[in-house]
Amino acid sequence: HKKRDEYIVQREVLDQVRLDEVAEKGNWTTKPSLSERVKESLRCSVSKLKRTVVSWVPVLGWLPQYQFKENFAGDFISGCSVASMHLPQGMAYAPLAALPPVFGLYTSFFPVLIFVIFTTSKHISIGTFSVVSMMAGTVTQRLAPDQNFIVNGTNGSKVDTEARDAARVQIACALALLTGIFQILLGLVRFGFVVNYLSQPLIRAYTTASACQVACTQLKFLFGVSPALYSGPLSFVYTVVDVCRLLYKTRLVELIASLISLFVLIVIKQVNFRFKEKLFVPIPIELILVILGTIITHYGGLIGKFGISVVGKIPSGFRAPFVPNASYFPSIVGDAFSLAIVSYTINIALSKTFAFKYGYRVDNNQELVAVGLSNTIGSFFYCYNVSSSMSRSLVQETTGCKTQVTGIISSVFMLIIIVKVGSLFEELPKAILSSIVFVNLTLMFMQLADVYTLWKTSKTDLLVWLVTFICTILLNLDIGLAAAVGFSLLTFIFRSQLPRYYILGLVPGTDLYLDIETYREAKEIPGIKIFRSSATMYHISSEMYLDALEKKTGFDLETLLMAKRKREAAQKRKEEKELKKATQGNQEQNKLRRLLNGRFFFKKSRMSEEEFPEGQTSTKGPDMGEVNWGYQRDTSMFKLDSVTSFQSVDSIKKFPQIDEEEKGRFSGSDTHSIILDMTTTSFVDVATVNTLKKIFRDFEELHLDVYLAGCQACVVKQLETIGFFSDTIPKSRLFVTIHDAVLFILKKHRQTEFNLVS
Repeated sequence: HKKRDEYIVQREVLDQVRLDEVAEKGNWTTKPSLSERVKESLRCSVSKLKRTVVSWVPVLGWLPQYQFKENFAGDFISGCSVASMHLPQGMAYAPLAALPPVFGLYTSFFPVLIFVIFTTSKHISIGTFSVVSMMAGTVTQRLAPDQNFIVNGTNGSKVDTEARDAARVQIACALALLTGIFQILLGLVRFGFVVNYLSQPLIRAYTTASACQVACTQLKFLFGVSPALYSGPLSFVYTVVDVCRLLYKTRLVELIASLISLFVLIVIKQVNFRFKEKLFVPIPIELILVILGTIITHYGGLIGKFGISVVGKIPSGFRAPFVPNASYFPSIVGDAFSLAIVSYTINIALSKTFAFKYGYRVDNNQELVAVGLSNTIGSFFYCYNVSSSMSRSLVQETTGCKTQVTGIISSVFMLIIIVKVGSLFEELPKAILSSIVFVNLTLMFMQLADVYTLWKTSKTDLLVWLVTFICTILLNLDIGLAAAVGFSLLTFIFRSQLPRYYILGLVPGTDLYLDIETYREAKEIPGIKIFRSSATMYHISSEMYLDALEKKTGFDLETLLMAKRKREAAQKRKEEKELKKATQGNQEQNKLRRLLNGRFFFKKSRMSEEEFPEGQTSTKGPDMGEVNWGYQRDTSMFKLDSVTSFQSVDSIKKFPQIDEEEKGRFSGSDTHSIILDMTTTSFVDVATVNTLKKIFRDFEELHLDVYLAGCQACVVKQLETIGFFSDTIPKSRLFVTIHDAVLFILKKHRQTEFNLVS
């Protein structure tokens, strides 16, 4: 039998006043004043300038210290592997943004170089991403729909694709520029924490629903059909229904190409996953498939024989940079902000995952600036919105990536492809690109398993997940995100408004106070109610805190106070009635005295003083008659003791102080003390202080003592600042722990029958 560890502590009972003395409370750390901080921020030195520059341009910090022999081999192999994915994914994701494939190649080059310079993350691969491309595509198609570019030709009306694509490129670049501006501004004001308000279930549900939206847009290429273009709410449903309606028109050659591509991609990716420890580098199946598909289409004459849909013209080289059209900004400001948050959220989630795994730190705000600059600068070179790709980042990590040099290597290969090789893929079938998109969405489709996990762990998070998924599917990406964020905030508000409340009891033999409904051994201390809230009380929850306190302790304050005041009013009326009766009696007695002690004036009598009867006298005075005491009435019956007459006023009963028996009759219990456990309180506001004052006032009126326990130092300081403590609520009512408060109360009420030890 292993002996249990024990500890014994002997100390005095500490309230807040005594704690301040024992612990020597004071300002022992001196903070610089505002003027000193301003001077320090304006002071310039070589070391400070270097730190500032390196913090804004991290490449200047890690590149000079790059260890070539140890890192280059891994970075080179990883860069080649990522470049082999950039080519097919760039060409596949650009159509999701309603742009020609070449703009996907541009987006896989310029933003990557910019990101390498400014990022603090080593393992994520920036560039095209399906979800972000889809979000950009909803904007370009909304502002530049096909029907705006219909022209009349010899064979009837048709869409002017060149004019349409040119307009959509302008919109996409303007969107990337505005998104980047938002991200840079948010990063400069240190607003990187905004991503914390997007919960993990929300992000995963949103990316899963976005993957479904992306897959929906690729169905037409897999089956070779031409459904109508839909946008706005329910476009997902309309598109699926339209594709199903057109299934009888499926083009067999494109369906076969899609099925073969899907099979090959799935099998080889499984091989890469299962044998990743044995493979020197993953098999670049996407690049191999793109090359084979292009060769087979060209030499098999599939375009002429079967009319298979291909990528089309891919110009070689780069275009001259231009300034995006800012006139689109008013129409895309909401979409740009949504893209800024979503793309950054995906970025930082992946960055933190790899940083935690490999033991380095990423700067939230710097990552926001880095992706913002990638979007902003890239927009001048015909690039649309970028984000990190989960599939590419995983390949980059597993192929030996050590530093950000991997991004430079992949950019060099993309430069060669854009300048010399890109035009060779003009005959690549779109069905193969769609298959690549589908298979790369597998990781996001696997997030559907979150439903089962959340059902077991958190029903609230499950509700957020389902609402986000359904809203994004039905309302489209932009409105769906807004609805999801709104619902998520509502759940946060409801959860903060509905904390749990407990009555605590003491576990015998310890100084632990636990919920009596959860722990059987936790016993209430007679006469003491210990109340705890699971969350901070503030203006939203202060009223509920008071209601829960009344319910848990069994005191209906309003009823008890009303009954007490009625008793006091009745007693006051009785007191006034007795006082009035006593006053009237005193007035009658005073009249009689005045009558008995007064003088009666008569005409002068001829009788001399000697003629008065024996024992009777006459009183004479100048110009006064004589009082004939012979005619005096017997006043013995009117004799009153002056003390007795005044006692009638003093003997009126005052309203007695409520004793223990009286308190028991008021409350229905023998409770004499309430302890409010404040350990969960992290801050107080005016509403909190007013509620606490009301609790103290109302319970004190019922002659019950209220104490606070477990306040953090910052909370005590706030209470002092707001003016909570006073003569009626002294600091001595605040104790360091619940146990200190309990010991003080037991000593005060001389309760020795309750054993705190055993």
